[in-house]
Amino acid sequence: MPFSPDTSAGYLINDLARRFAAALQAQIKPMGLSTGVFPIMVQLWEKDGLTQAELVRLVGIEQATMANTLARMQRDGLIERRRSDADGRVQENRLTEKGKGLHVPAIEAALAVNKSALSGLSPEERDQFLGLLSKAIQTFDSEEQLQRSPRVQLPTD
Repeated sequence: MPFSPDTSAGYLINDLARRFAAALQAQIKPMGLSTGVFPIMVQLWEKDGLTQAELVRLVGIEQATMANTLARMQRDGLIERRRSDADGRVQENRLTEKGKGLHVPAIEAALAVNKSALSGLSPEERDQFLGLLSKAIQTFDSEEQLQRSPRVQLPTD
């Protein structure tokens, strides 16, 4: 079957994600946030004091990218990095008052973007769409599925 952007789940999801990110960026940029920082802030709003390793696992970005992003967040006054009382070898990332204060307006902005993006769907379609997306994500998370995934053979010269 030939590739077509109109029938490729990956292409369509990537396009939708890009549009979501652009709309969210427009809303949160005046707050001093970016779409790169937003998922980290969401995790810290849910559980303040996470370590860099925990954030890497939860957000799903590379260790080096996380280190650079956390350094920028510290520079921008969103977080403080402190040695853990429980384990002095690790640093906890704690929200500053500025970071805590952005919780409500940033989440409201994200909810508004979601509402706008899904406004063309009925409540039933929205629930089905979100359920199917979650199911596809769970499939990727399944180790068994990863082992069954066909491997692409690259041409050799």
